[in-house]
Amino acid sequence: MPASWTKILVNDSPMEAYVAKPATGGPYHPVIVVQEIWGVNAYIQSIANKLASAGFYAIAPSLFHREGLGTIGMFEETDLALERLSRLDDKNILNDLRLTENFLVHQDDVISERIGIIGFCVGGRIAYLAAANLDSVAAAVDFYGGRCFVPFGDGVTPFDQTADINAPLLGLFGEDDQNPTTEEVGKMAAELTKYDKKFEFHVYPGAGHGFNCEERPAYRRDAALHAWDKAIQWFNDFLVN
Repeated sequence: MPASWTKILVNDSPMEAYVAKPATGGPYHPVIVVQEIWGVNAYIQSIANKLASAGFYAIAPSLFHREGLGTIGMFEETDLALERLSRLDDKNILNDLRLTENFLVHQDDVISERIGIIGFCVGGRIAYLAAANLDSVAAAVDFYGGRCFVPFGDGVTPFDQTADINAPLLGLFGEDDQNPTTEEVGKMAAELTKYDKKFEFHVYPGAGHGFNCEERPAYRRDAALHAWDKAIQWFNDFLVN
């Protein structure tokens, strides 16, 4: 499985992105992988690798690129990660994702008309936001995306853009999570139902925030395995087919 780093220009400044793709065949359906608050670290890279093993072209743009090249944090650096998070802006995020889309269009081994997007933690929130703003998104997967009821910058919240979602959305949440809470998950489900959106939510008992990450104490194997299978099936159903 080939994996490498590339750089995408954003206002003449480089944004690093981790790319993983299958070893043979092609062209491939692309999936954008959206980071947690720690950046495109080893865990997010492993997600891209797993997607490549499942047959997808995965790319994980570093949304902290305005903090400087090589901005990849560790799990124990929570205060620093939250500082960086506080400086994210939804307009910049969407611009970064659109430029990532443009990068995919120019790859010979990518089927770029339709893309998938998957995000974890704040990345899940961003996947929800992208599903409402990027026309090429054909399938979105939100792993325990918190802060959906908070705008980053001067715009409106992802939740307030639910009516604009055009892609089938899979949500994978922990029952013990506090960000988002089960009440917030229920509110999102009600809003998606109100606007007749294609979605499917799973809430896992005994699981909290970050249950999919093997490197964290929150890891819950059964929930993680079930959720990952659902995510791959979601992309196969709505991106590939």
